[in-house]
Amino acid sequence: MTTTDAAPATGTTLVIGATGTTGSRTCAQLTAAGHAVRAAGRRATPVPGAEAVAFDWYDPATHAAALAGADRVYVVPPVGDPDPAAVVLPFLRRARASGVRRAVLLSASSVAEGGPAVGRVHAALPGIFDEWAVLRPSWFMQNFTGGHLHARSIRAEGVIRTAAGTGRVGFVDAEDIAAVAARALTAVRAPDTDLVLTGPEALGYDDIAAILTRVTGKPVVHRSLSHAELRGRLAALMPAEFATMLADMDRAVAAGAEDRVTDSVPRLTGRPATGFRAVVERESARAAGAGG
Repeated sequence: MTTTDAAPATGTTLVIGATGTTGSRTCAQLTAAGHAVRAAGRRATPVPGAEAVAFDWYDPATHAAALAGADRVYVVPPVGDPDPAAVVLPFLRRARASGVRRAVLLSASSVAEGGPAVGRVHAALPGIFDEWAVLRPSWFMQNFTGGHLHARSIRAEGVIRTAAGTGRVGFVDAEDIAAVAARALTAVRAPDTDLVLTGPEALGYDDIAAILTRVTGKPVVHRSLSHAELRGRLAALMPAEFATMLADMDRAVAAGAEDRVTDSVPRLTGRPATGFRAVVERESARAAGAGG
């Protein structure tokens, strides 16, 4: 896929999770390119340049209106649900029957086809749609600058806590994820594959802390926890099953599971993936401009 095979601005793309980390950016990139977008969320929050529509994964009565007239859909599964396939797969079959021809699913680099949670949706997607893609981004760089637990602990204490040890991750910019999503949704040819998305380099959490310290001028340190310690901290904030899954992901990082860099972002967007320092500088400037 190249940067010259974008389809004409026809049809409507339904973006689920339109106010979320990747959904909001995908909406912005699609509308900027002249594509019609229906921005779906529980509160039908207005999104510039898009048609806002109410959508709740757990309320099928909201699905028909969201799908009406759409021929492409960006699918962000319900966050925190250990079995998203139970609600996502019936919706996708309904979407196909209503005329949606292309689906782009947001998964994760740590979840393989047929694996747990969204891995089941990944496995079923090619059997529902002829045109499809599964985006499997690595950990988001915005985890350290937005509303994520890491970002909150950085702001409050100057600390990042993980059970990842010295393991490295190919952290990826959410803007780059959205750029790939926009290409996958609108290019003449769908990718028809899964795409592992990373930034330009793999970094350890000590590296992340050092870059944050240099860019912001505020000391940030990484504190290593055991798997049990992290799971206990997370279980106080979320369902135990989900807390265990997140702790297991950190253990996999410690073992090297995410120590990789792919060419998916430059190959689909035609430009280099964004580095972490550039993202911190950009997000810090935005926060300062917004008075944050």
